[in-house]
Parts: sequence; C-alpha cells; structure tokens
Amino acid sequence: MSLALHSTFSGVLASIPSPPVSYIDLGPLRIHFYALCIIAGIIAAVLLTNHRLTRRGAEPWVVIDISILAVPLAIIGARIFHVLTHPNFYFGEGKNTWNPFEPGSVWAIWEGGIAIFGALIGGAVGAYLGCRWTGIRFWTFADALAPGLLLAQAMGRFGNWFNHELFGLPTDLPWGLEIESDNSAFPPGLPEGTLFHPTFLYEVIWNVLGVIVLLWLSRKATALQWGKLFAIYLIWYSAGRVVWESIRIDPSEIILGLRSNVWASIIGIIVGLAILVVQSRRHLGLEPSPYQPGRGRNDLAADVESQDNTSDFVDLSEPPSEEVTAGASATSTAPTDTESSR
Repeated sequence: MSLALHSTFSGVLASIPSPPVSYIDLGPLRIHFYALCIIAGIIAAVLLTNHRLTRRGAEPWVVIDISILAVPLAIIGARIFHVLTHPNFYFGEGKNTWNPFEPGSVWAIWEGGIAIFGALIGGAVGAYLGCRWTGIRFWTFADALAPGLLLAQAMGRFGNWFNHELFGLPTDLPWGLEIESDNSAFPPGLPEGTLFHPTFLYEVIWNVLGVIVLLWLSRKATALQWGKLFAIYLIWYSAGRVVWESIRIDPSEIILGLRSNVWASIIGIIVGLAILVVQSRRHLGLEPSPYQPGRGRNDLAADVESQDNTSDFVDLSEPPSEEVTAGASATSTAPTDTESSR
C-alpha cells in the first residue's frame, strides 16, 4: 500500500492513507486482515520464544505445550477486559448482550474488541498452568517470551490500521492518518480530509524499539533472569501505552479523569517495578536450570544408547538341543498299562 504524497513539500510524506479493504471473502468464509495480523504475531512470538527457551536448555518446542493453554486464555481474557471496560457497548436498554446469533453480543469477538491488558492477565494464567504441566520455571518462560510478546503486539497493531480504528487526535503533521468522513469513529463537526495521529504507528515503532532493547539486555545483562526481563517489558510497554492512550479519541470508560487503559498502563508500570525489585532481592544469582526442581527434559530420556554396546542386544536365535549319549538311560519312561488305567 503506497503512502499519499501531497504538494506541501515536494517529495515529503504528507499523510498516511487507510487501506481500502479490511478483509477478503473466500466463498462463504470472510477473513479479516486484523485476525491475520494477530495470528502472524502469535506465530512470530512462538518462534522467537522457542529459540530463546531452547538456548537456555529447555526441550525444543516445549513452548507449543505451554501455548496450547496460554493463547486461548489470553484471547478470552482480552475479550472479557474489553467488555468490562466498554460496558455501554454491550449492556443497557436496546443492547444485544447475550445472543451470539445477533450483532453486538459479548460473544462476538469476530466483530472486534479485545484488550491487550486482559490478554496479559489471561495469558499469564495459561502460561502458569502450562509451565506447571511441562516443568518449565514460570519466570524463565516469561523472560524468554518478553521480546516475542512485544513483537507480536507490534504486528497486531497493523490490524487497527486495516480496520480504520483507534486513531488519535486531529493533527497537521506530515504523517497524519487519513480517515474517511463517513467512518462511525470520525468526530462530528470536523471537515472532511482532517488527518489524525496514527497511534497504531507510534505503538509499532515503540514496540519494535522495545524488542531491540530487550534482546540487547538479555545478551549484555545476563543477570536479568527470574522474571526481571519480563518486568522491563511491562514497564516499557506500559509507559508507551500511557502516551498513546492519552491522545486516542475512541470511546472509553473515564475513571478519575483518565481513560481505563491509562490506569491499566499505570498499574502495569507499578507491577513491573514491583517484580524487578522483589526478584532482584530474592534472587542474586543465575537460574540453575529452566526447569523446576525435580523436573527435566523428557526428550533426553528417550535417547537411544550407543549400538556399540553388545549388552544392548538380546539373542533371539533358537537354543541348541542337548546331545544324547548312546546308551544313556532315559529320563522318563512310558506309562505302564496299570498306570494308564488309573
């Protein structure tokens, strides 16, 4: 998709157009680009986390076993958090709250409406259960996940661009986002052609920078284990989110003068700082293993021992029959008539 160039300055970017389509139809199936962005982000996070976890000594692809629980619970948590922070969308007179076969229900996640902070809560519960199942230390997994999670969030934000949603205040900056005036989110009273802050792009750039910082820190500061790298992720992401949320104009619950997601971001910063302080005091050394005490890699137990050891083989050939010496007495005699009649 090309970017619009206007005549304000020759060859200088003057606005970012919104994509003309947000989905494709394959027969009866409608595929939204927003969903594809999220799926691509999940795949990227799994691949990067697997690489980082394997380098720590974990069994390759154990991340899949953990993701089986973490990803569904993250999606459920994301939807619940969105519904709870936008109650006017789903509850009240004239709202279809519970019927999944009509538009606007709390179940209709395909219509949009998920929240990253809810995904973090639900995903954390799923990851904890998955780590208990596989034997991986929860904080080891969290540290391995941190850069991939931020990368997934950056990729997912492109879905907002395709959906023409979650943009910021009006702006005359040369990278303003074009939004059609008939968009339901277009503020009334503004002239057609008004540009808006591309908050999706701000967050993409911030998150990608965060991925670079986290990867650099994990190499240079090896003591950032026991959940400390994940704590830095929480602080980094939440600090940026405070800014983007402050300039967004989409409807949101206002609590004590701040948007609900601003409060969630502030809580994210506090939680990140708490994890960093507590874990730094509790754990001064390095993690001894990515596995919980008493647990280990299952794949190593299945390794076949060297075939050079002859004791590994069992002789299944027919045993030789004993030779009978001529004239030797028989070990048994045929039964007599008296014996057979008994």
